[in-house]
Amino acid sequence: MITSPATGRTAPVTTYRKEHDMHIQVITFKLDGIDDAAYQAHAEQHAPVFAALPGLRAKIWLANPQANIYGGIYTWDDVAAMRAYQGGKIFQGLQANPHMIDVAVRDFSVLAGPTKVTRGGY
Repeated sequence: MITSPATGRTAPVTTYRKEHDMHIQVITFKLDGIDDAAYQAHAEQHAPVFAALPGLRAKIWLANPQANIYGGIYTWDDVAAMRAYQGGKIFQGLQANPHMIDVAVRDFSVLAGPTKVTRGGY
């Protein structure tokens, strides 16, 4: 239970994931052997491929050139769509790309109620 400071009321917290719920994936990596401009050109070229992925609602492309950290935030229709991507050629290519090192992949379930309130597209 969580108590709201504004109302003093408690509300139950649901902490489960359903296979059909929207799912978020965050992938980060560092560039090795290419610069920011080369990566941006690569991203521009490959964005349509990502746009065509089944179950992908959106991909936000990330870049922090000062820290040399790049990546994406993926919003999937459900965890099954994310898993299908992880089993496919694009994801496997990311992991095998010698210019993308220290790849980190994390995924998250989405809290539907507050996400709706904050216009999260749920």
